[in-house]
Amino acid sequence: MRTIGILIRKELENAFNSWAIYTGYLLFFCVCGFACWLSPDNVFVLGQADMTPFFTVINWIAFFIIHALAMKSVADEKKNGTLELLLTKPVTTSQLLAGKFCSQLIIVGIALLLTLPYYFTLMGLGAMDHGAVLLGYFGLILTSACYISIGLFASSAAKTSISAFFISLGTGLCFQVLFGLLASQIHFGPVADLFGFLSLSEHFESLNRGVLDTRDVLYFLSVIVLFLALARLYVNKYRY
Repeated sequence: MRTIGILIRKELENAFNSWAIYTGYLLFFCVCGFACWLSPDNVFVLGQADMTPFFTVINWIAFFIIHALAMKSVADEKKNGTLELLLTKPVTTSQLLAGKFCSQLIIVGIALLLTLPYYFTLMGLGAMDHGAVLLGYFGLILTSACYISIGLFASSAAKTSISAFFISLGTGLCFQVLFGLLASQIHFGPVADLFGFLSLSEHFESLNRGVLDTRDVLYFLSVIVLFLALARLYVNKYRY
């Protein structure tokens, strides 16, 4: 754990020493504010203190930002030769990936904390289902963790950060859009059920509606473990 903590601190120091992350936070905060107060489906049009549409917008913003954030995590280390240096130290592949995964999840968590003022403002405008809000944030954390694990896999498999971004984005779109679209087109049968189960957006929407189902949580954890395992496989291949 001490090694992972050191790696997390190193990753966070590198991230927060760049103006890019502060620009990203500002852009994220402004886009979320626009979606909440100024978009055609803003809270005044809806006429109720409901954060469900707001969480859907945040999910899509996080989808693109996280893939851009994760694309450099391993690919740039390989390009600059720092991965070889890092792997010569007493650091296991699992510790390396855990450090990168946790640091990026912390960065995303800080971004989600920036949206709390909208929650407190809406709470003052009318009655709000606080349990649904809590599950909505929980769903955002789980989906963000899935995006990060997919990004780490793509960055471990690719030779450059640009190719990692497109691999990550394409894989993410399959889980976010394609599987759900195929399930809706097939309509019924075991194949439709399979694609519906694989659809990440279906599981997120369940939490976003305030429904806590252990199957949704197990799905997210399975996706995270799967892609972190694939990332570990590619880093070990590079290592040995």
